[in-house]
Amino acid sequence: MTRGWVLLSAALLMLGGAGQAQAQFFDSRDIMGGGPNFFGSGASAIPRATVMYPTHYAPGTIVINTAERRLYLVLPGGQALRYGIGVGRDGFRWGGTHRITAKKEWPSWTPPAQMLRRRPDLPRHMAGGIENPLGARAMYLGSTLYRIHGSNEPETIGQAVSSGCFRMTNEDVTDLYSRVSVGTTVVVKN
Repeated sequence: MTRGWVLLSAALLMLGGAGQAQAQFFDSRDIMGGGPNFFGSGASAIPRATVMYPTHYAPGTIVINTAERRLYLVLPGGQALRYGIGVGRDGFRWGGTHRITAKKEWPSWTPPAQMLRRRPDLPRHMAGGIENPLGARAMYLGSTLYRIHGSNEPETIGQAVSSGCFRMTNEDVTDLYSRVSVGTTVVVKN
């Protein structure tokens, strides 16, 4: 038995009754490939890259360009790490300057009242995990309802699909999360 099968079997046994529901997540590609990629869920069509980025913002600042659908982490020497992101769809884009006020690994999700009015079919609360729409990490922006977070839908990166949050692949959000701290300035440009 391969290591992947051992881990998959152990995970299903630990989940007990929830294991049956989780098993719906697995398909033949997961099984043939040795199990699902719980951490990445898929690669972004927009790869992370170090780019030249002359700016007046201090190193460590996050600059989000919603028109480009890119997030930049400013580095020293006129460079930045550039990540692909999903942004708010029409009517949900916003701009301004905030700070990261909290960081959470595998965050739980409670849809805000405004979202529940638009989508009453949504769950009232979801525990953190691979099926949670906030993905592997979340960084909360000021007193807003918005976050920079992972996604279990990597195909949405580069798209305008959210209700105002900024989506990244789980791999990219985990990388960014490890590089920033609470208090980091986030500038959102339209």
